[in-house]
Amino acid sequence: MGRSSSGAGVPAYRRGMRDIPRSPTSPAFWRSPLRGARFTSVLGLVLLVGVTVLFVTGLLSYAAYNPGLSPVNDKTPDKGILGFYLFDWPTGPHCLYRLTQGVHVTLGVTLIPVLLAKLWSVVPKLFVLPPVRSVTHGLERLSLLLLVGGGLFEFVTGVLNVQLDYLFPGSFYPLHFYGAWVFFSAFVVHAVLKMPVALRNVRRMRAGEAGEEGPGTDELVAPEPDPPSVSRRGALWFVGGGSALLFGTTFGQSFDGPLRRTALLAPHGGADPGPGPNGFQINKTAALAGVDAAEASDEAWRLTVTGSTGTVRLDRAALERLPQHSAALPIACVEGWSTSDQHWRGVRLRDLAALVGDGDDPPQVFVESLQRHGAFRHAALSAAQVADPRALLALEVNGEILSPDHGHPARIIVPAAPGVLNTKWVARLTFGKV
Repeated sequence: MGRSSSGAGVPAYRRGMRDIPRSPTSPAFWRSPLRGARFTSVLGLVLLVGVTVLFVTGLLSYAAYNPGLSPVNDKTPDKGILGFYLFDWPTGPHCLYRLTQGVHVTLGVTLIPVLLAKLWSVVPKLFVLPPVRSVTHGLERLSLLLLVGGGLFEFVTGVLNVQLDYLFPGSFYPLHFYGAWVFFSAFVVHAVLKMPVALRNVRRMRAGEAGEEGPGTDELVAPEPDPPSVSRRGALWFVGGGSALLFGTTFGQSFDGPLRRTALLAPHGGADPGPGPNGFQINKTAALAGVDAAEASDEAWRLTVTGSTGTVRLDRAALERLPQHSAALPIACVEGWSTSDQHWRGVRLRDLAALVGDGDDPPQVFVESLQRHGAFRHAALSAAQVADPRALLALEVNGEILSPDHGHPARIIVPAAPGVLNTKWVARLTFGKV
């Protein structure tokens, strides 16, 4: 018997597949029943708040490095007018950087499902033909390209940095800094254009207005949608659940004790710090930093301090004879992790400045380390940081001599500063120089 040309005997799902256009430029190619203006608007408003907070805390993170102490701390020397927000980073409250960078990293990870869902919801618009219908439409498309590309770039490089995987070419700091400005500029343009519509759609959704989106009334709705397996509200709950899961496996990095073990997606340092007074988070061990154990021993190590009246060299015994002071300060790192307050003891930086003639009005200081490998082998601290009575050259922590991985024989500890400015294995202090 001959086969009917009408397709009799062919399974229904096979007949349906024959009708689906192969090109994504055809509206009928996109079959999901979930896409729609209201679904996209909810995601967009969440990102409006979240991305704004990310941008502000990111700028604060950059300012915390005191890049005005150029060229030592400045990782983007050609930033020009983009550095308009820079200011002398304060030393109080002492947990300031722990708060701002913890929010920045945790929120960035938490927003990943929202960003991906938002991009998925509008992906058909990227294939609309003709690609440019007018000058205005062309500018909107260009801003969309920068928005999508910039957003993916910022989130990907940020996550890689958090995981200590530097797979991207060049330094993370200028790449992330300039990428943030490109992304946020496009984000502002897009938000201005779309916010009124997004707010109107969300109000209608909350009011339960009749009149679902449909083909012809909403360009995001599929003209021939597949049968729904979940509602749009269900899809939003799914995205929210993904964000909650990422939050729950990240935020613990900002705490000590059992909560830190819940931070499955956060780095846990270069080695297990072990129990005892030195048993708290580290990022880089002495071995990874290339610190020579013999050079850092109490017998061989000498601290060189230089200022306006000359240079003095101090061994550990000489430092211990100077007035000792204590400060309870956390360690907070750019990757987002931090510790609770640790109890440090050592010599105030301003007292060391006084040894070389700079005690009345302590200037900024250039700090050099025994570290041989990796970034930030040296750093600069501002005059305000040097003058703070809690800023120490620490010799002990929690009542015990510093372990090699925590910076023995001496390390810097400054309130509210990023961890990389709290230089470990200090070899030289030069006051008045950057």
